[in-house]
Amino acid sequence: MPASPAVLSAADAIRKIQHSLRLATDNALRSVNLTAPQYFALAALAAQPGLSGAALARRCFVTPQTMTGIVANLAGAGLISRQADPEHGRIIQTNLTRDGTRLLEHARARVEKIEVAMVGDLDRAEREALADLLLQCADALAQLK
Repeated sequence: MPASPAVLSAADAIRKIQHSLRLATDNALRSVNLTAPQYFALAALAAQPGLSGAALARRCFVTPQTMTGIVANLAGAGLISRQADPEHGRIIQTNLTRDGTRLLEHARARVEKIEVAMVGDLDRAEREALADLLLQCADALAQLK
């Protein structure tokens, strides 16, 4: 049974907003020499220090191979540090450095401006409804696994 035009329209709208958000984020972060995936990795580490590379990849919705490159670049720039987990030596924990924390603060301000602009014409109830509806869509897709 083919999908209804409304379902296709919602999926198209989500793809369009994701693409536009990614472009705007990349553009805003260029001035602080970060890519969107690097920013999201730093933000994930700020929220949950000590993540392994695999856990970080899951949090950032990229493959472990992609995250390996992101982590290498961030470590090379001195923005993160990596050390063996004291309980599980094979697991490498990743943490923000002082420079990484400072850069994340600058980057976060730029990303927040984009988010505010994105929903600026919506009132609080509309923003809450939008977030709720998008989470319902994500939950519905999670059930397909």
